[in-house]
Amino acid sequence: MPEKLSKMNKEASIAHQKMRPEGIYHVDEIDDRSRRKLRLKIIKNLLIVGFAFMLLFTAYLAVQNLQSSLNAEAGLGTASLSVIYIGLILSCLFVPVPLMDMLGCKWTICLSILCYSPYMAANFYASWWTLMPTAFILGVGGAPLWAAKCTYLSQIASDYADLTKQSREAVISMFFGVFFMFFQSGQIWGNLISASIFKTDIVDRDVDEEEITDCGVHFCPDHVLNNTNLERPHDNQVYLLFGIYTGCSLAAAAVVAIFFDQLEQDVTRMSKTSGFKLDFSLLPDTFKHLRHLNQLLLIPLTIYSGIEEAFAAAEFTKAYITCSWGIHMVGYIMISYGVVDALWSLCGGQLTKFTGRIPMFVLGTVVHAAAILTMFLWQPHPDEKAVYFIIVIAWAIGDGVWQTQINSLYGSLFVEQKAAFSNYRLWESLGFVIAFACEQYLCTRPKLWMTLGWLTAGMILYGIVEFRNRNRTAGDSASAQPDVENVPLASIHQKEMGDKKAQNGSDNPKCEGDTLTEATKDEET
Repeated sequence: MPEKLSKMNKEASIAHQKMRPEGIYHVDEIDDRSRRKLRLKIIKNLLIVGFAFMLLFTAYLAVQNLQSSLNAEAGLGTASLSVIYIGLILSCLFVPVPLMDMLGCKWTICLSILCYSPYMAANFYASWWTLMPTAFILGVGGAPLWAAKCTYLSQIASDYADLTKQSREAVISMFFGVFFMFFQSGQIWGNLISASIFKTDIVDRDVDEEEITDCGVHFCPDHVLNNTNLERPHDNQVYLLFGIYTGCSLAAAAVVAIFFDQLEQDVTRMSKTSGFKLDFSLLPDTFKHLRHLNQLLLIPLTIYSGIEEAFAAAEFTKAYITCSWGIHMVGYIMISYGVVDALWSLCGGQLTKFTGRIPMFVLGTVVHAAAILTMFLWQPHPDEKAVYFIIVIAWAIGDGVWQTQINSLYGSLFVEQKAAFSNYRLWESLGFVIAFACEQYLCTRPKLWMTLGWLTAGMILYGIVEFRNRNRTAGDSASAQPDVENVPLASIHQKEMGDKKAQNGSDNPKCEGDTLTEATKDEET
């Protein structure tokens, strides 16, 4: 397996040979040329994984936005979305670790991307027999996809921080910001494709005021509406659309297979793995991670991050856009969502370096609360075009905050990265399941109240996390004893090698591989 390393890996091997047991570079021992090559390699891989996810989610995010309108009969579309996240919940507990051990991050990402293609193709003939099995396959592939991505990004961001002598927390946030810029830009291209295809046979007509009376906050899926806006597009348009989306998912897998570099530690691990065996160790590890009080406190906000995305994709698109204006406008309006989300994901990661994460979380809360209040009070009408875009832009800013900041919060707050990100995907996926499962049975008004409730509870408990960490940081500064769960590893390794305290008993945190084995007793209560 080592002979299959890329040329760039070989050129950088001298640097990798000088790594500490934890996986942190001895930066001072790497010459300038090697350091520059390592930085370029890291940046290249960041851009490649971002581009591959952009291709994949050009297809998937647009499909997710359309399912509640395109396959509305008996709630087929949103039911398939619920099955996706049920599959993801089950998968994240058993599949990521053995698959990553056998294939490494690169090939785990590649194989997982291919699990999305059957679902795209199944929409050529959407039925319970085609969408449900392929939705479950997609969900099973989604867990190792995101686990491998998070592990890979956290590792290369940590390496980059040590190479450039920057704050690890800031670099992790910046890397996730760049990634989510690519990821969210998939909203732009996918929605542009759907809008262009569905617009071809739309003719301007007068708005039927009676038709749109039950749209917006008054919308109920079980009401039989005589609304022409809710009619399904022609089959030939649907076939063209999903042909393009299936091609995008296959292209994403090809990009990863050809251009993406494997982590060298993955190569070593793969050489010691005999084959794929379901590993149940992550199941207890995932729930064992709940011994950390910070993890418990972050569950409601993590669930909200799934609920808010599902609300935008299924409820807002159908109850507000399709019902009042038509399915052809879903793509155009959601393009603005993708543009703002992508830009904010990038800029937000940079701004965090100067503002810290708390102001960013407050901003996300304010804009989402304002958007929810607007949706309570506003009756959607095509003549009020600006309001659609204002709501979507506000929602996109908030989503950009949740996606980048919660990811980076997990990456910097917890040392046990696999268990932490498994919890992140578990609870976020549960949020998706809750929202999509309710879509066919609840009216829009109670869904808005549910969304607002999860946001409020999540932010209150997040505030407690920050309060606890600030108090502990102050205590640590006074006692010179770092909290190894919540202080980034870089801040520990920056101690001088000659510091006697670092060699003295409990003042020196024990390491095993790249995972600290001791956590503070406070976090286990």
